[in-house]
Amino acid sequence: MDMETVKINTSQHVDIDYPVAGLGERVAAYLIDFVLFIIIYFLAIIVFGITGLFQSFTNPIFMILVIIYGVCYVFYDFLCEVAFNGQSLGKKLMKIKVTSLDGGQPSIGQYFIRWIFRIVDFTLTANLLGFISVAVSDKKQRIGDIVAGTTLIRTVPATKIEHIAFHPVGEDYTPIFENVHLLADSDIELIHEVIRTYYRTHNAQLIYQMAAKVSGHLGVTIPQDMNEMQFLKTVSSDYIQVTSRAV
Repeated sequence: MDMETVKINTSQHVDIDYPVAGLGERVAAYLIDFVLFIIIYFLAIIVFGITGLFQSFTNPIFMILVIIYGVCYVFYDFLCEVAFNGQSLGKKLMKIKVTSLDGGQPSIGQYFIRWIFRIVDFTLTANLLGFISVAVSDKKQRIGDIVAGTTLIRTVPATKIEHIAFHPVGEDYTPIFENVHLLADSDIELIHEVIRTYYRTHNAQLIYQMAAKVSGHLGVTIPQDMNEMQFLKTVSSDYIQVTSRAV
């Protein structure tokens, strides 16, 4: 079964396909956040009942706490997504996050737009419009996501241990491409992410594109006995060995 993905352009101008979060994952994250507030509500009732702190609903302290609780409930998603890189507690537990379709981290404005459209997606339509929109849209977006230019992606790839591209190299390892020092840690991390993405999506074009960029940057030609995947893995191993010697 084909996995639905969204193409994100990285700062190095390499497109990577990330699996989008499905309706079930969104609903589960929503329910986790909702249950969190329910738990807080009942714990407060228990504490207030045991201590007898509030004998009247008109007690100023009681009213202040109710207002604080209400404000936290209303602004919870917006504040969490801004503060925690697109994740609330529910999204973090479900390993999904909000991302911008242009490949960057959403701006505060984008977070605000998708938050304010919760009124349309959920409040005014009893959650139906938001759920229907996610179910039928190509990139699993509710209306707020469509207007804000965002969607939700899975943060943890379904990658087996044998798919991890790079492993520590032995001291007797001899680098093939000595000029890998021209690369940076961020370049190696991107190579790693491209290969992990390939194992998720089987999009070979990612490997060809990344290999061409790396070989061009290093000014080398990929050896005839080495395919693009082997080239990227070799470059990473060379980088690990060369940089470890420089430490």
